Amino acid sequence: MRGPDIQQDSLFSTVSPEQRVPKDHPLRPIRRMVDEALKALDSEFDALYADLGRDSIPPEKLLRAQLLMALYTIRSERQLVEQIDYNLLFRWFVGFSMDDRVWHHSTFTKNRDRLLEGEVAHKFFARVLEQARAADLLSKEHFSVDGTLIEALASLKSYRPKDEDEPPTQGGGRNPSVDFRGEKRCRETHESKTDPDALLFRKSQGTTAKLSYMGHLLMENRHGLIVDAQVTQATGTAEREAAIAMVEALSGTRRVTVGADKNYDTKGFVDAMRCANATPHVAQNDTNRSSAIDGRTTRHSGYQTSQTIRKRIEECFGWLKTIGGLRKSRFVGRDKLDFHFVLGAAAYNLVRMRNLGVAAC
Repeated sequence: MRGPDIQQDSLFSTVSPEQRVPKDHPLRPIRRMVDEALKALDSEFDALYADLGRDSIPPEKLLRAQLLMALYTIRSERQLVEQIDYNLLFRWFVGFSMDDRVWHHSTFTKNRDRLLEGEVAHKFFARVLEQARAADLLSKEHFSVDGTLIEALASLKSYRPKDEDEPPTQGGGRNPSVDFRGEKRCRETHESKTDPDALLFRKSQGTTAKLSYMGHLLMENRHGLIVDAQVTQATGTAEREAAIAMVEALSGTRRVTVGADKNYDTKGFVDAMRCANATPHVAQNDTNRSSAIDGRTTRHSGYQTSQTIRKRIEECFGWLKTIGGLRKSRFVGRDKLDFHFVLGAAAYNLVRMRNLGVAAC
């Protein structure tokens, strides 16, 4: 007997989003790890809010929602709110019931400054890393470091002399053309009027210079988990300066090894690593000059192992740019980009830890 095509909605439902999500869904172990990390930050959240007044939107829900942006390549907060409204999986992950009303997308903008002030992304990242450490997934001795360019949310047309308000334009319309031919532009005299923190930079010869920031990662070599992440301005020395700071921040007195590419093969970086109780396993850059790394380092088998494993850090950058949506910044300013870069690194670790069996049940 053919069933009737009834279109009328039922008035009541006793089904919750929890019941709709399969027990073996890959997002379930991630949700458990996220909840554990957020629970550990409970006192940190209390310090960010006043004791009196109207209840705010829980910061735990805001962070879960922003993790979804990285996990599912959602390009904007408008689209995120729209999908949370009709996607039962997203409702369950964030913590909404079937009948809860989803907030307006501007809620993220209004609460972002508070989360930035409390350095919530870095603290959440640290709590996730503690879970990996408790599961004995982190190497204590062997690490790799690298940096990548992240395009700023600013046009080359905005890169103008600091004392100039409007450039000479050609043609009309909302996006007139600007002729920069023959004009010498440098950081001392020019800045982006849209994003003053962004700098004009190109990483190699033959590539186009763009207004960019630089993202840096420190990866442990056992399972390829990220142990530190930060965003700086894009300069020729930013990669090495950030690497030194991240290695010095490693706790403990045990000597470690740090793998890196040829860009880190300078006497200053090698000396700084050795002062930080680290052995620099840096690729030799002996094309046009002598390398700062000699046979005392390269003769050991561990050096070749570091040179092989360090390339896995490109997988981290690849995931952050293609899945995490960090090829180009969605925000103006280094601080906001740093927040989402670190949160994206935490999301990457959560995916890796799930694949390694953490929080499985």
